[in-house]
Amino acid sequence: MVGPRRHAREIALQILIQMDVSPELDAKTGIRLYFDHLAADARSDDDETSPSAPPAPFDRKMVDSLVEGVATHRAGLDEIVQGLSRNWRLERMALVERNVIRLALYELKFGADVPTNVALDEAIELTKRFGTSEGAAFVNGLLDRAVTELNLRR
Repeated sequence: MVGPRRHAREIALQILIQMDVSPELDAKTGIRLYFDHLAADARSDDDETSPSAPPAPFDRKMVDSLVEGVATHRAGLDEIVQGLSRNWRLERMALVERNVIRLALYELKFGADVPTNVALDEAIELTKRFGTSEGAAFVNGLLDRAVTELNLRR
């Protein structure tokens, strides 16, 4: 079973991907659309309802914080990614990998409660689940470079 924080990251990633392919969506609208239409089986960890086979719980506040944070800092995050990625333009990166990197960089730069190794491990797991094994190696390499060059260790 996936823990509430990992599940929150998975949901945030799905919303961020939707926002990436639909640039007219802002964070609040992306979040609302996800929970209104795509998350029929989603259950927040503070939900009181308990169906016989409940879906994995998640931290709703974390979903909102991640999506809104990445959206707010997206231009700066993209600038960092572009500077670190010497051989790939942002537009050429796969959709999943690009958004996993944004999410992880946001957590590394602004998530004071997220240890570096957790942010990196979670990014790799998200990429393996939603992207490709080759993508996981790319994400790992780029984020490792970010941690080293930007001194993001905690």
